[in-house]
This record gives sequence, structure tokens and C-alpha cells, in this order.
Amino acid sequence: MENATSNENSQIKAKKDAQQSKMLSGTAWYTAANIISRLLGAVYIIPWYAWMGQYDNQANALFSMGYNIYALFLLISTAGIPVAIAREVAHYNAMDDENLSNRLVRQMFLFMLGLGIVSALLMYFASPALANLSGGGKDLIPVMRSLSLAILIFPGMSVIRGYFQGQNDIKPIAMSQIYEQIVRVIWMLVFTFMIMKIGLSGGNWTIAVTQSTTAAFVGMLASCAILLWYLIKNNMLMKIINPGPSKNKIRAWNLLKQTIWQAIPFVIIGSAIQIFKILDQITFSNVMHWVTTYSDTQLQVLFSYFSANTDKITMILIGVAIVLGDVALPLISGNFVKKNWRETAHLISYDLQLFAAFMFPAILGMIVLSKPIYTLFYTTPNALQLSLFIWAVVQSFLLALYMMLAPILQALHYSRVAMKYFLWTLLVKIILQIPAILLFREYGPLVATTLAFGLGVWLLLRKIHEVTGFRLKSTIRGITGISILTALMVVATLILYAVVSLILTPLAAGHLKALITVFVAGGGGFFVYLWLAAQLGLLEKLLGERGQSLRRRLHI
Repeated sequence: MENATSNENSQIKAKKDAQQSKMLSGTAWYTAANIISRLLGAVYIIPWYAWMGQYDNQANALFSMGYNIYALFLLISTAGIPVAIAREVAHYNAMDDENLSNRLVRQMFLFMLGLGIVSALLMYFASPALANLSGGGKDLIPVMRSLSLAILIFPGMSVIRGYFQGQNDIKPIAMSQIYEQIVRVIWMLVFTFMIMKIGLSGGNWTIAVTQSTTAAFVGMLASCAILLWYLIKNNMLMKIINPGPSKNKIRAWNLLKQTIWQAIPFVIIGSAIQIFKILDQITFSNVMHWVTTYSDTQLQVLFSYFSANTDKITMILIGVAIVLGDVALPLISGNFVKKNWRETAHLISYDLQLFAAFMFPAILGMIVLSKPIYTLFYTTPNALQLSLFIWAVVQSFLLALYMMLAPILQALHYSRVAMKYFLWTLLVKIILQIPAILLFREYGPLVATTLAFGLGVWLLLRKIHEVTGFRLKSTIRGITGISILTALMVVATLILYAVVSLILTPLAAGHLKALITVFVAGGGGFFVYLWLAAQLGLLEKLLGERGQSLRRRLHI
């Protein structure tokens, strides 16, 4: 009897370790791709911002306003399909019906091609009204219209990404994202340099911004090519084109409607941050006109201070958090369908600790080095720019946690509850938005967003714990250990920052000083964090074999 129990426990442990390892593999690829693509999407701003000259903040605000609308159209035009497809593919694969998954992908791909055309036309013709409402004026219209090109192909591409995610094959998605960003950034920088520095198109900065947004379409073409190559390489393309007979007889149209219906909550909740940003974009300029005499140009500059400039950096952190949630989704959904309650609870607890292990040191490190980081990307900040940036960094913790928790609750088949929580979150934002701007001016949108997402995170965490019963004490214990290591990292970073500043003050200034400071103080603090984590066994606990490999490579 004891041997049988021991074997059962060994099997449970082996299964848990295998799932954790699979999750880590996906997390590694997905995280690497998002970090690389988001770093590229942030690093480009250094030369791009400098080449814009006197129009730097205004150009960045215009770019950001266009992208905010574009990102929302992307989310709507994909209707949450990547996550929903991943969930359904994982579901039917768990039921040993791969052919049904392939049939679903084929039908959804054709449908999404049509949806992409409709969405692109809608954004193109709605651009004048949206530009006027956003405070961008006529200069924003060509920016928005250039972005509508990318919407033509993104919905269909998103189906294929969801298919790979549902198969727990993250590498093709990761590579497509990396190549998309590389091609996009190259296009942006080449045309911006030619226009602003060489004088092409008369050195018109609005044309430079428009070419920078056109780069999104060019990058997506590269991404599609990579995904197609992986489909052919893995012998998946013909399976999607001609799926075999399925075990479960479900009419294709019914399957299509079912998937779209399930996708609706995903697209709405997945749009949370973007909806909030568009709300800021629409209300800030109009409300500020009531209480100030600022011109449209001055308001665009202020918008860049609290939104456009900060987003380029904070969205790196938020993007990684979204990855952590997305990678865990198929595994959590699969275990939930099979009623493996213990494994589901373990994965959620583990995901929360992995989130804390990344976000705590990243956020506190950015706060400590806020001035050199801002200087590196833009210019030496004034007091207003710096304080808005720090607030945005702190706020990114709540945004990131919300965007990780919401898909998890949906994977547990509580989409309606997740929708209700989102509506509560949005309602708080709407109620507070105008009073906050009237009281706190440029800080107002940040205040309203922080309070709203704080409520949303609390509601999501409470419900997930109620549903899964994940071990709260062990989760808090793990996060407490991470907090202590982070505090020690902050001390080390502060010491290195002070030493580097003392040495460099008479020797370097501006971007060079900021780069050296971030590299030495930030890199040194991060190494201290890794060293302490390795000594206490945290690397192995969170990263498994990869933690051991990292420890060997760093000789710690």
C-alpha cells in the first residue's frame, strides 16, 4: 500500500515538474521575444527622438496618439482570437481531437481575413474624426491612415499565432515577433534619418512620423513570412488546409460562432490598458482647455510627458507580464478541463511568484535609476518629467498584474465574472477621470488609472483564490523572499549609483553618462539579485534546470 502511494506521489510530482518545465520553455521563448522586441521598440526612440530636433516631444505625442487608436483597432479586429484559438486548440488536443483544432484554425483564418479588411476601412475613413477628438488635428490623420494598412493582415496572422500557442510551440511566435520588430525599426530609422537629417520631403517632421507608423505594416509582412516558413517546416500547413475527420461532429459554422462568442470577453479585457489610454487621450486635452490657456502644442508636449514618453519604457515591463499570463493559459486551461485541481492551483501560485521575481527588481531598479534611464532615452528630465515617469513605473505594476490575472480567470471559465470586474474597473476610471484632471492636471490621468486598476487587481486575485484555492501562505512566503532579495538589490544599486555618479560627474555628461550609469549600477544591482537568488536556491525553484544552467554560466 505504501509503495502504491509512493508511486502515485512520484507520478504526480513528475507530472507537475513536466508541466512546469513545459511552461518554463514557453515562458523563456515568449519572454525573450517580448523583451527583445520591446527593447527594440524602446531603444529606437533614442536616435528617433534626437533626430526630431525641436519637434521631439510633439512628434512622440503624435506617434503615440496614432498608435493608441491603432492598437485598439488591432484588438477589436482580432476579437481576442489568438488567446481564444490557443484555448480551443489546447482543449481539443486534450480531448485527442487534433483534426477538429485544425478545422477551427482554417475557418477562423478565412473569417479573420474578411474582418481585417472591414476594420482597416473603418479606421481609414474614421481617421479625421478620431484625430480631431484626440487633439492631434490634421497632422494626426495621415498617421492613423498609414496604420490602417497593418490592420489588413494582422487578424489573419493572429490566428496562426494562436494556433502555435495552443500547441505549446512558442518559438515560431517568438521569432515572428522579433523579425517584425527588427524590420519595423530599420524602416523607421532609415526614413526618419533621410527626412530629418538629409532633407528628404523637405525635412517635414509630420511625414517622418507617418513613415514611422507605416513601418508597422512592413514589419507585419516580415512576421507573416516567418510564420509561414514554420508552418511548412513543421508540416502543419497542409493539415490546416485539409484537416482529416474529427472525432467530435461539430458543424464548422457553429464552431466558428462558439469561438467568436468566447473571444468577446478576451478582446474587451485585453483592450483594458488601451481603452484607458484612449480615454486619457480624448479627455486630457479637452478638460485642460477648460482650466488652462495652454495651446494644442503645449498640451501635446504634456501628453508626451505622462503618456507617450513613459509608455515606451513601462510597456516593456507590462509586456513581459502579459507573456507570463499567456504562456500559462493553455496549461491552466488543459488542467482545468481535466479537473486536475492540484496542478491548476500549483501553476497559478508558481505564475504569481514568477511575476514577482521579475517585476519587483525591475520596477524598483527603474525607480532608483529613473533619472539616468529617462536621460538615456530622451533628455535630462525636469522635475515634472521625472515625477511623472516614476509614477508611471510604479503604476505599471498594477497594470501588468491585471493583464496577467484577467486571462487566468478566463481560462478557469469565469469570463463573465472577468468582464464584470473589467466594467467595474472602467467605471471607476470614468468617474474619477475628469475630477482628477481638474484637481491634479497632468497627474490626473495617472491618479485615476492607478485607483481603478488597484480595484481590478484586488477583485481578480480574490476570485482566482476562491476558485482554485491556490496556497496563499506558500505564495506569500515565496514573494516575501523575493521582496527581501529585491531590497538588498536596491541597496547595492544605490551604492553603485552614488559611486559611478561621483566618478563620472567631471568626466562625462548627458547620454554617455546615463548609459554608463545604467549599465554599471543597473547591471551590478541585477547581478547581486541573481547571486543572492542562486545562493538561496530561488533560481532553481523558479527556473528549474534553466536556473541551474544560469548559475553555472554566471559562476554563482
